[in-house]
Order: sequence, then C-alpha cells, then structure tokens
Amino acid sequence: MSGLFDGFRSRSRSGLPLALAVATALVAVSPLTTATVVAQDRISIATGGTGGVYYPYGGALANVLSEAVEGVEVTAEVTAASVDNMLLIETQDADIAFVLADTAADAAAGRAPFTTAVPAQSLATLYNNYTHVVTTEGSGIETIADLAGKRVSTGAAGSGTEVIANRLLEAAGVDPEGGIQREQLGASESADAIRDGQIDAFFWSGGLPTAAVTDLAASPNVDFNLLPNGEYADELQEAYGSFYGTATVPGGTYPGQDEDVEVVVVPNVLVVNAAMDEQLAYDIVAAMFDNQEDLAAAHPAAGELTVEGAVLNSPLPLHPGAARYYEEQGIDPEATPVG
Repeated sequence: MSGLFDGFRSRSRSGLPLALAVATALVAVSPLTTATVVAQDRISIATGGTGGVYYPYGGALANVLSEAVEGVEVTAEVTAASVDNMLLIETQDADIAFVLADTAADAAAGRAPFTTAVPAQSLATLYNNYTHVVTTEGSGIETIADLAGKRVSTGAAGSGTEVIANRLLEAAGVDPEGGIQREQLGASESADAIRDGQIDAFFWSGGLPTAAVTDLAASPNVDFNLLPNGEYADELQEAYGSFYGTATVPGGTYPGQDEDVEVVVVPNVLVVNAAMDEQLAYDIVAAMFDNQEDLAAAHPAAGELTVEGAVLNSPLPLHPGAARYYEEQGIDPEATPVG
C-alpha cells in the first residue's frame, strides 16, 4: 500500500492548488475490501493543517478509498479546515470534507461567514473535537475570562477552531476582536509561538491526542496547562445548537496533564455536496467501515467511528447513498436525532 499521506496538496479558499506537500508513512495494513465500480475516477478530500487530526485521518481515508473503491483515485488536500472546507464543497472544488458541526450548520443556513446556503449533506459523524485552550503555568491565565488583554491565537483564519474560539470568548465576556491581542495560527504554528514566548495562549479544536499539542506539552521548560471550558456548553447550545456538549480530556492525555479537564466538544462530520452520485456516496461509506482498522492505524480518532454514531448529532441531512448503507445495517436514519 502506498504511503498514508501520498498525494496531499494545499488548497486555498478558492480551491486552487498552492503548494505540494507530500509525506510518506509506512503502516502495516490488512487487505482492503473492493467496493462497486463508480463512474467518477478522481475525487478530492479537504482536510486541515498538518498539526491536527484531519490531516492524518484524511490521508488514510484517501488511500483506503483509492484501493477499496475500484476505478477512483483519491487525493487529500491540506486546507485551513472547516470554513474553507465548506466553501470548497460549495464550489465542488473538493468532493469530501472534514467539517465541524457548528461550521456545517452555519454553512447550511447561509450564516456568516457564508453568504448563501451551501447544498451540503453528511456521510457520517466521525468523532468529537475537544476544545483545547492551551497556556502555561506562568502566564497567570486560569480561566477563559483571564484571556482578556493577552496575546491569543484563535486558530487559523477560515478554521472551525476560529468559530468556536470566538463563541467561547464572547460567552466569557471577552471581545474576540478588541479584547485580546489576536493571532490567527494553526495548531503547529500556535504551539511554536507559545513555546517561543510570542503568545500567551491558543485555542485548538481537535481530536485526542493532537500531535502538535503533545509535542508542546513534552517540550523542555514548558509548564503545559490545559484550561477547562465545559461550563460554557449550555450557553453555546442555547445560542447555536444542541450539537455542542461536554466531555473530559482524561488525565495523562498530554505530558504534564495529570488531572481530568472538562471541555466543550463538537462533532466532526464528513461532508459532501448534495450533487454527489448516490452510488459513489454509498461506496465511500461502505469502504470506511469495511476498512476501519486501516483508518485507525493512522489516528486513534478513527477508532471512534460506529454505525450507530455515524447518524447522530449532525446539522446536515444524510446523503441518500449514506442513508441506504445505514438502513442496510439496521439503522433507521429517520429515527435518530440531529443537532
């Protein structure tokens, strides 16, 4: 099998290639199941930055689909993540995208930063993103409200992290524009900046563990501190939707993090344009479940995928091809709640 990240490319918001980023990872995998032949022969997956979870998950998914769905070649794209990914789905410059549920809800409703409703549907709810608010013990920051006046990265421009960071700051009474010294950095760049003393804290919305956060926490002379933020979940639910919830980052998830930390979580959804061919959508979902061990070999978050959970907590309707797959597994999509 080819490297897990073969074929990665960078995409701008317009969907045009910016740079070629190719990495190879050797992972032992089991034989893949071959699905039905489909007419489309090239599809792309919009992921995120290299320091997050979308990147390895998307690379593994691209390889699984390339080998499991006969007649297709799949490429995973490096992007700014959720907001940009929904724009790429709107223009069909990407065929599949990893997107946070809150961003997907905004896109489907045509709320800012989207100017029109995006005709998007979901293939599966994948796993929860945990809202990391990372700082250091010596910063004097113990709560979200303490971020006022500090140098804070709210995530890359066009990311789902930026969306939830803005909402959490507002819930804590901090103006996300004028109330902080704002930076807009991805996970890896944020970790580098806090390590170098250029920022005081950063937001990151990602699965557990996130590689960039692990690397930071393991750095010499860094007194890693992960702030609790679950207290704001009820306010976010009331304002934006029931897909917000809380969960615990277990103690020991990151070096130096000894205690459990309660944080806001939001589901990740695998999204496609409603125009996607029904058989292709069916084959993609079937291949994901048939070869889930190969996905989980790239990142533990892929191990959270279940047939029962895949139809829950999405603000988007299921694509008909995906719905057909779940119905064949004994799941009634019409009887399951969404955000």
